[in-house]
Amino acid sequence: MSTGLIIALIVIAAVVVIIAAVMTLRARGARRGPSLKRRFGPEYDRAVARHDGDAKAAERELTERVQRHGDLRERSLEPAQREQYEARWTAAQERFVDSPREAVAEADRLLAEVAGARGFPDGGQYEEQLAALSVHHAHHVDGYRRVHRAAHLRAEDARDGGQGTEDMREAMVAARALFEELVKPARHGGGPSGGRHEEARHDGHHRAGLNGGRKAPAHGGHVPWAMNRRQAKES
Repeated sequence: MSTGLIIALIVIAAVVVIIAAVMTLRARGARRGPSLKRRFGPEYDRAVARHDGDAKAAERELTERVQRHGDLRERSLEPAQREQYEARWTAAQERFVDSPREAVAEADRLLAEVAGARGFPDGGQYEEQLAALSVHHAHHVDGYRRVHRAAHLRAEDARDGGQGTEDMREAMVAARALFEELVKPARHGGGPSGGRHEEARHDGHHRAGLNGGRKAPAHGGHVPWAMNRRQAKES
C-alpha cells in the first residue's frame, strides 16, 4: 500500500470522525431545547425574549444556570421557623391595605430570607439567588422578580411608570405562590405523606385567600388574602 493511499485513508477516517461528532452535538442540542423548555416553563420564554428571540443563546444561559445550581439541595425549615415566616407574610398582607409599598418591601425581604434559609444563595446576591430559584422553582420565581422590582422602585418612578396599587397587589399575589413553595417541607425530607398533607394545606389556603377576600376556615398558618381592589389604598 502506497504512502499516498495511507494518507488518504487517514484523512477520510478523520473526516468521518469529525462529521460524526458534529452530528452528535447537533442531536444533543436538538434534545436539550425541549428538555429545557419543560424544566423552565415560563422562564424559558422569558430567557428567549431577553435574548431577542435567540433560542440558542437563551438555552446556553439556562444550561449554565443548571450547571451552577442544579445540584443544590434544599434544606427543610424547622416547624417554628416556618410558623414565624408565615406570620410575617400574613402581617405583610394585612399591612398592604394601608401601606402597599411597605408591604411589598417586606415581601421582598422575606422571600430573600426564606430562600437563604432553604439553602439558596444569600439574599444579598439577588441575581444569583433568583437564578438558583429559577432552576428549582421555575414556575413561581417570576413572582419574586415582580415584587423585588416593585419594592425597589422609588415612589416618583412608580407613578411615572404607571406602577399603581393594583400592580403591587398583583406582584404580591404572584410572590405568594413562591413563598408557599418555599415554606412547605423540602421534597427529600419529612416523608412523602407529610409532604403531601402540607402541600394540600398550603394550596387550600392559597385558593381560599384569593377568593375575593372572603374569610376561610381558620385552620393552618395563613389567614385569607386581605387585599382586594376596593380596600387597597395607594401609599
